[in-house]
Amino acid sequence: MPEPSVLALDVGGTKLAAGVVAADGTLQSSFLSIGTAVHDGPQAVVGRLLDLGEKALAEAGHPDIGAVGIGCGGPLDPRTGVILGPPGLPGWDEVPLGQLVTDRLGLPAYVENDATAAALGEYRWGGWGVRNLVYLTVSTGFGGGVVIDGDLFRGAAGQGGELGHVVVDWQGRPCGCGARGCAEAYVSGTAIAARAHEALQGWGSESSLRSLDSVTAKDVVEHASSGDVLATAVWGETTAMLGRMVAVIINVCEPELVVLGGGVTRAGGLLLDPVREAALSQAMPPAAKACDVVLSHHGDQAGVLGAAAIGFHHLDKLHAEGNG
Repeated sequence: MPEPSVLALDVGGTKLAAGVVAADGTLQSSFLSIGTAVHDGPQAVVGRLLDLGEKALAEAGHPDIGAVGIGCGGPLDPRTGVILGPPGLPGWDEVPLGQLVTDRLGLPAYVENDATAAALGEYRWGGWGVRNLVYLTVSTGFGGGVVIDGDLFRGAAGQGGELGHVVVDWQGRPCGCGARGCAEAYVSGTAIAARAHEALQGWGSESSLRSLDSVTAKDVVEHASSGDVLATAVWGETTAMLGRMVAVIINVCEPELVVLGGGVTRAGGLLLDPVREAALSQAMPPAAKACDVVLSHHGDQAGVLGAAAIGFHHLDKLHAEGNG
C-alpha cells in the first residue's frame, strides 16, 4: 500500500500557506499562499487557513491523508497544539489550533514551531546528508530549529531551539516578546525595515530610500545592492549581527550545517557571503572547521515542507509503536 500523504499548513505573520505533500517530499497540490491579515483575529485567520487547506486537498484529488502537519510561530505547546501568544500573531492567546483543525477536517493534527518544523524538513528532504543541523528562518520574524543526531531538539518545555529570542544586546532594541536586544529585534524583515526608517529620520545625507512611501527589508536589499550609503549601512549591520549570531550557534551546538531560509534570504549571496564569512571566522576553530553555512533549497516552500515533515514525523512514530 502506498504511504499516506500529509496536508501541510503554515501560519506566518505575513502569509498563510498550504500544500499536500507525499512521503518523498514532493507536492501533490500546487503551493497555495494568501495574506494572513492578522488584524482580523485568530478565528477569521484559522477559517481562511482551513479553506486554503481544503483547496489544496481538492487540487491533489483528495488522496489518502494520514495527518495534518502545522507550522506556526511560537511560543506554542506542541503536545496540545495550543498557540500561546506569539509576538508575530497578536491576539493569538491560548488558541487551540490543533483541535480546531481536527474538528473541521476530521484528521489528527500536529502543531510545531514553524522554524523547528522547517529544520526537520531540511533534515528530511534537504539532501544535505548530515545528522546535525540548525535551521534559521529570516523572514517577517526570526527563529530557529535544531536537529541533533537526526531528532528534533525541543527542550523541557517544548520550546527548545527558540533562537530568535537569544539576547544579543541586553540593553538593545525592544523586542515583541517583551525583552530587549533579542536577535529578532535586529535581523528579522520587520526589524530591518524599522531600523532603515529610524536611520532615515536621523541620517544627514541623502538616500534613495527617501523616495519610497514605506521601506521594506526587500527595499533595503535592493538599494544596498545599488550602492545607497544608508541602505548599505543598515544591511551591513544586519549581516554582521546575523553572522555573529550564527557564530554563537556554531559554538554552542556544533552542527555540521547551518541552513538559512525565509523571505529575507532572497537576497542570496548579498546575505549568505558576509554572514558565512563572519560566522566561520568568529566561531571557535574546531567547530567552524566542522560546519558550513548555506541557503535552503526550498525557498518559499520551506514552511509547508517543514509542516509536512512534522506530520510524517508523528506518522513514523505511530507506525513504529504499532510494529513494536
